[in-house]
Amino acid sequence: MITEPDNGLPQVPAARTCPFSPPREYALLREAGPVTQVALPGDKHAWAVTTLAAVRELLTRPDISSNPQHPNFPEPFPDVEAEEAPDDAENAAAAEEEPDEEGGGEPLPQLIEMDPPLHTVYRRMLIPELTVKRVKELRPGIQQLVDGLIDDMLAKGPTADLVSAYSLAIPSAVICQLLGISNDSHHFFQTRTETVVSRAATSAEKLTAYMELYSFLDVTVTAKETEPTDDILGRLVTKYFRTGELSHEMLVSTAVLLLLAGHETTANTISLGVLAFLQYPEQLQALREDPAAAVNSPDEMVRFQSLGDVDISRTATADFDFQGTQIKNGDGLLPIISVANRDPEAFDHPDELDIRREDTRHHVGFGYGPHQCLGQNLARVELEIAYRTLFERIPGLRLAVPLDEIRFKNDSQIFGVHSMPVTW
Repeated sequence: MITEPDNGLPQVPAARTCPFSPPREYALLREAGPVTQVALPGDKHAWAVTTLAAVRELLTRPDISSNPQHPNFPEPFPDVEAEEAPDDAENAAAAEEEPDEEGGGEPLPQLIEMDPPLHTVYRRMLIPELTVKRVKELRPGIQQLVDGLIDDMLAKGPTADLVSAYSLAIPSAVICQLLGISNDSHHFFQTRTETVVSRAATSAEKLTAYMELYSFLDVTVTAKETEPTDDILGRLVTKYFRTGELSHEMLVSTAVLLLLAGHETTANTISLGVLAFLQYPEQLQALREDPAAAVNSPDEMVRFQSLGDVDISRTATADFDFQGTQIKNGDGLLPIISVANRDPEAFDHPDELDIRREDTRHHVGFGYGPHQCLGQNLARVELEIAYRTLFERIPGLRLAVPLDEIRFKNDSQIFGVHSMPVTW
């Protein structure tokens, strides 16, 4: 049954009961129709969009907004209010791991929070940096990185926490290299990123974590404005900052977005993908024996896992008829990606993991429309190399604890794994 609050509407968000499937409540919403009114925390409501076709149509409409400042913008995960201030020991520990640099400036809205035409202008600046061709040039370096991490695991083995030793280390090193940032501060980046997307962190804690990232990258960008380097930030400085098309503040905000996006989603998809391969041995066999399936595995794993059940929100900016439902100007809209990616009208046997699936690229795990993920080409390469190489190099890899002892991120807006002990 879908939980219904006092107003009688189905409640969103719901909790996963299986790490490999979206909440059952969302499938019931989809069965009720492509557009269903739901209740959100704080006595608010929105329209949940749950079929693949409807999600695709919605995300390409010009009369919706991504701006979270709209008073009716749907917030499935409202801010948590602080009960008490953290103790001095926690503050001291946090200060010890922060880089020494101090930056200034005020953060601007993220690219993902902008609407056209401004969003279009800034997005076009980044597209050339993450094309299929550009990412293909990065493959040898990513392969070398992954092999090096596995070398370290084998040298320290025969046990490891896959999350810290492998899953987080790959996207962290890659995005730091692309941005021209030292990977020495990867723990600082990872802890702040986790806080920003945490459902348990207070609004003050999230803001502090974001501002710490912003301040660090403010210093980094300032240095590159003086002496541009051969990396994404350096090229943005040369092409757009020095011409006046890109402000310092927007350049820093872009750097923060790329850093945030480059950590959590890819790292969690690596961990959950490895876990899924261990639970579905026939898929692991296909990964090992079929090169085409290995190339296809990232998209199928993104479709199957859909880490953000309700991580996209929109607000209507006009009245319109949508899938037979009258949407009013100002209504909140929630495309539920995870259940759209399990739509039986779009995928054969959608609840099955099948890395040989021919229709998997139709998924919306990378979003859709103007805000479709800029880093999807990079994510595909990282995931493919991470899955294939790990099981090639460590064929006896297995969980070191029972599945029910794995610590899943039920406290995060992006589902994943806190830690994953493995052995071989």
